[in-house]
Amino acid sequence: MAQRTTDDHPKALKPALESMTLLVAAVIVHDKATNRVVLLQRSQNAKFAQGMWDLPVGKSEPGEPITETAVRELYEETGLTVKPEALKVAHIIHGAWGVEAPNGFLTVVFTAHDWTGELENREPRKHAQVCWVDVAEIPDVFVNTTANALHRYLANDSQVSLDGWD
Repeated sequence: MAQRTTDDHPKALKPALESMTLLVAAVIVHDKATNRVVLLQRSQNAKFAQGMWDLPVGKSEPGEPITETAVRELYEETGLTVKPEALKVAHIIHGAWGVEAPNGFLTVVFTAHDWTGELENREPRKHAQVCWVDVAEIPDVFVNTTANALHRYLANDSQVSLDGWD
């Protein structure tokens, strides 16, 4: 039987630092009535993918449930609010390497069909623009992993993709 701490969690083992994977959440806000999605264009000041289009996406904080990450990042970037229980898993991306994740990353891509708030660019230093885009007009200059997840979601295709695991 595992040792227990006073808060009834198993005693933590030494972290396996070489196997640590960055946990990320992304949200596809899909207005089915108009067949549009929320996209953001990264600014020239962005840490990576400068000038490219992307979904609202961001890293989990330590101890934060992935649904809370999705809710927080969506609001921080776009001003839109969704309830964690309204999120549905749309796709999982497992990347072997990332700019801030040399040991890989796992992105849980959620979809949201119900939200409140007005769309706005809440991080203008990081994003050149945040806007609704018709699904037939999704830009080509798009972060590859999230573009793949978005297109697979729209096509009701595979829910898992691997990136860089050659």
